[in-house]
Amino acid sequence: MLCYVIHLYYLIFVMLPSAESPLEKARALVHVKDGIEAEISLQLSILRENNCDMTAPLVDSEGFPRADLDIYAIRSARTRIIKLRNDLKYTMDEIEKALHQVYDPSLAPPAPSKAPPVPVEMSSTHTEETLSPFAQVNGVAPGSPAAHAGLCREDLIIKFGHLTAASFSASSLEPLADLVRHNENHELRIQVLRDGRELSLQFTPRSGWGGRGLLGCHIVPYRPS
Repeated sequence: MLCYVIHLYYLIFVMLPSAESPLEKARALVHVKDGIEAEISLQLSILRENNCDMTAPLVDSEGFPRADLDIYAIRSARTRIIKLRNDLKYTMDEIEKALHQVYDPSLAPPAPSKAPPVPVEMSSTHTEETLSPFAQVNGVAPGSPAAHAGLCREDLIIKFGHLTAASFSASSLEPLADLVRHNENHELRIQVLRDGRELSLQFTPRSGWGGRGLLGCHIVPYRPS
């Protein structure tokens, strides 16, 4: 397992910069994420075998190392888990950046070219993007992650993670679904319009909440009337 994770780290820190496209980079990063999560699970199993967790004391009431625990194994596992969790957070951030480039090609790095760059005059009419609704909440299941976050039926979504209306080239919400899948058990921030007011909500996509999907809500493309 350790050799496998080292190979994955080599992929993310050495090989990924030369990836041919943001989509290929995102896919490679997902493999890295899966490998990190697998080793975290392995290290957690070492703690479970010792009837221990990340915070349980390793000394007795008199300050001596507990004889019922493998202190060396527990300390090594805890140290590794902390590092892996930091690596996982970094990898999740990189996945989000890569997905942003996938669905917003203007952010992707330019393809290498032997020809000298041609100066382009910037239009004086260019203005900062104004957030506008691109999706609407059509239903929220009780007890779901969406419900706990405070999402309500008929909320208009103007930003979902890094996604905005400009991230969607058609009526499909596939970029949103991809972002949710790649952020399972990780917090996302969304901005909605409700009764003319802009609200910022936070929720964590997760399975096992008692219903279908990772959000527990039905989101449909929004078309202004």
